Amino acid sequence: MYIYDEIDQRLVDERVAQFRDQTRRFLAGSLSEDDFRPLRLQNGLYIQRYAPMLRIAIPYGMLATRQLRALAHIARTYDRGYGHFSTRQNLQLNWPALENVPEILAELAKVQMHAIQTSGNCIRNITADHFAGIAPDEIVDPLVWCEILRQWSTFHPEFAYLPRKFKIAVSGATEDRAAIQVHDIGLQAVRNDEGEIGFRVLVGGGLGRTPIIGAFINEFVPWPHLLTYLEAILRVYNRYGRRDNKFKARIKILVKDRTPAGFRDEVEAEWAHIKGGPATLTSSEVERIAKRFTRPTYESLDALSSSYVLALGRDTKFAAWARRNVHPHRVPGYAAVTLSLKKTGVPPGDATSEQMEAVADLADAYSFGELRVTHEQNLLLADVRQSDLYTIWQQAQALGLSTANIGMITNIIACPGGDFCSLANAKSIPVAEAIQRRFDDIDYVYDIGELDLNISGCMNSCGHHHVGHIGILGVDKQGAEFYQISIGGAQGVQASLGKVLGPSVSQDEVPDLIEKLINVYLERRESEAERFIDVVRRIGLEPFKENVYGAHQGSKARGRQLAAA
Repeated sequence: MYIYDEIDQRLVDERVAQFRDQTRRFLAGSLSEDDFRPLRLQNGLYIQRYAPMLRIAIPYGMLATRQLRALAHIARTYDRGYGHFSTRQNLQLNWPALENVPEILAELAKVQMHAIQTSGNCIRNITADHFAGIAPDEIVDPLVWCEILRQWSTFHPEFAYLPRKFKIAVSGATEDRAAIQVHDIGLQAVRNDEGEIGFRVLVGGGLGRTPIIGAFINEFVPWPHLLTYLEAILRVYNRYGRRDNKFKARIKILVKDRTPAGFRDEVEAEWAHIKGGPATLTSSEVERIAKRFTRPTYESLDALSSSYVLALGRDTKFAAWARRNVHPHRVPGYAAVTLSLKKTGVPPGDATSEQMEAVADLADAYSFGELRVTHEQNLLLADVRQSDLYTIWQQAQALGLSTANIGMITNIIACPGGDFCSLANAKSIPVAEAIQRRFDDIDYVYDIGELDLNISGCMNSCGHHHVGHIGILGVDKQGAEFYQISIGGAQGVQASLGKVLGPSVSQDEVPDLIEKLINVYLERRESEAERFIDVVRRIGLEPFKENVYGAHQGSKARGRQLAAA
């Protein structure tokens, strides 16, 4: 866990004081809405459908328990007693009063937290693999590099007013669990043949209105030159990115227009001017930041706990939970545990103040006082002794956090949608609940196997529907809420974008169509090991379209004929 130094704390405290005065002036009428808008956005404050929304930064998804308890207190005191964990590893409060936001930011500053640059046309919260530092397939621990990027990007004067928002993700492992290929910049840590650390650099990924898988433009940037190379990318974007049309302002549009090769050449030309300059990293600077991290003191344990093995054999429900929610750890005798925020009937990613405080208690007792927020909108205890897993499972059951569905169809990723967001075309939460209820039989869910289902309320794709094995997009159809279905999306090393199957359908029809998709998959898979996405890639979209949308369109046509008769 990164611990602030005096400079970190001073910067956050000063920002709180600045925003307190800006809010006072706005409420007094001496600061216009147009002048206040960029100020509030770079402090994470949106004006949503019914109330302001405050997005709180959780850098690279890591939380200390004192911070989680502070979030619980803030949610109870200034909101409605819950928070929403997002796909970007942040926490959103949906009901704070504008006049209370400076007080919330002051409370956050006391526990080394903030909402700086969680919105606005700037470099947003740096995200990472939620297994960073513990994954067995990790090449390097990316946490220090994420913190370097956070410090470099925060208040960077050259990049405070970019053409559009900018997102960076970092992966330190062979498997990409940070979705780097759909970010403005994606970094994959690598070692070259000489054992030196560097980064593969991807540019121009993103979802939203124009989804694009990014392109790797440099296969190995030595770590001392990481920041200067990123500065070269951002300078080219800042210089040529469009500011006349927000729908064409993202870097992905610039890279597409110039081609990845052309964009790379421009970056290389810019880099030649600044490589070796003041932003060049040194070993002493990397070490300085690394020393600000606390690290768990692991015990010497057997590779497999005998009590854990016994518990797996005597309790089938625990064994099912362990298969889905317990993950490998690089240290023998330890494991990582996902606490599911996807219980049926609860909006995906939501946690109450009471749950946050209870999770903090669990992390203090069993995971060195730290936890993580995952991209799938769940919480992770990263450093758990295997011998404690059964106890944690029992306590998670009592908290409603033990749903054994990680990686399954009911582990739905969803944005808040039309229930809160003023940009949404349709609601996300009721659709997620309807699908969860349709697939509430855990045995049926296990028979289906691994399947990512993502829901977005609009084309901004906050629910990442483009990279769901099944994606659901809310659309406006003559003033009514409808939903467009796509299949074939995926994140990771083999990232792909889903393709739309057919016409949009009403909210009531969505669960039926999802079940028809699943039935086609179950009929066409060659073995239980073949996942939904594997079948889609093998047989293509037509069998799904014919069996699902063909039947749906046929029933609509028959309905029109009967109505005409």
